[in-house]
Amino acid sequence: MIEVDVEQEIIHDAELFAAREIRPYAQQIQEQQAIPRTLIRAMAEKGYLAASIPAEYGGMGLGPKAYGLLTEVFGKALPAVRSLLTVHTSLVSETLVRFGTPEQKSSWLPKLVKGEWIAAFGLTEPEVGSDAKSVKTEWREESDCYVLNGKKKWITFGHLADVFIIIASNQGRSTAFWVERQFEGVQTKPIEGVMVAGETGIAEIDLHEVRVPKNHIIGRLNEGFEYIVTGALDQGRYSIAWAGLAIAQEALDAMVTYSRKRKQFDQKLSHFQLIRGMIGDAVTKVHAARALCLRAAELREAKDPQAAMETTIAKYFTSKVAVEVASDALQVHGANGISNQYPVARLYKEAKILEIIEGSSQMQQEMISHYGLKAYYKRGGSV
Repeated sequence: MIEVDVEQEIIHDAELFAAREIRPYAQQIQEQQAIPRTLIRAMAEKGYLAASIPAEYGGMGLGPKAYGLLTEVFGKALPAVRSLLTVHTSLVSETLVRFGTPEQKSSWLPKLVKGEWIAAFGLTEPEVGSDAKSVKTEWREESDCYVLNGKKKWITFGHLADVFIIIASNQGRSTAFWVERQFEGVQTKPIEGVMVAGETGIAEIDLHEVRVPKNHIIGRLNEGFEYIVTGALDQGRYSIAWAGLAIAQEALDAMVTYSRKRKQFDQKLSHFQLIRGMIGDAVTKVHAARALCLRAAELREAKDPQAAMETTIAKYFTSKVAVEVASDALQVHGANGISNQYPVARLYKEAKILEIIEGSSQMQQEMISHYGLKAYYKRGGSV
């Protein structure tokens, strides 16, 4: 893990990069429904696509806290760019670091680190979302390979990715496969008409008799859910926790700035008590969300067993806070809030997605309640 002052310098440099290379083009990127490959290459050259990857594999080696802060920087500038870190870096590259063989890591990680390959994580299916154990995509074994058949849906960067981690099942047991786009039988189709995030290349992936070499299994055969999916979703939720904080902070910044500049009835909006009440609530929620993210980071850096649950709590809370603060920011902007000349409408739509991806808020509530029912049960207490 690198020194704190170096991490701070990296975060500052990322803020300058975002201000120069992302923010001025955010509206254009959304309208074109695609993140430019030139931007992806520029991020790779700066090392951002490998920010949390150990230096031995060519990454920056940022610890959880610094990686979270970096995620916030890009999440504030443009959530679609942050999605690249969530999927390419957290879900795929970190999974490969954690579960890949030495040969897999030495062969594949350099291409991911340099941005020569863009990666996606193929779990969700047309009929399978929260019930991740029940994937319908199937695999069978042949003498020299595994053969995959099935369909994935709602795969972020699915239409842009060069490689995929595909979760497939055999007799109820799942396995994670490393699938390259060039493999015969792999086809992707962009999903159109989405409310938001169209620029992330959300797609369906059709797999028809796709022959996967036997050395392309990630982790162990038949243990794809228990290790790969569970581990990857934990990494993804950590990234999404910071993404929620990013949107909430950006919405708060927009709310405060607009209220201090906009006049109604010969007064700045910030002079009205009801507006100040909304700002006070938003500040409190953002500060609480940041505290939860930092707490999760602290436990992850300490490799504390409690880290996964604290990450889940942070993801649940920040995604809700992002929606609430973005909604209030839009309200403060009035009619201007629905215009693309202001960021708040986009932030509201982006925030809503966070309550669905990497486990819906309802699934997070279930997980947190199961934890709470055990952790806070007092034996011998009054009935």
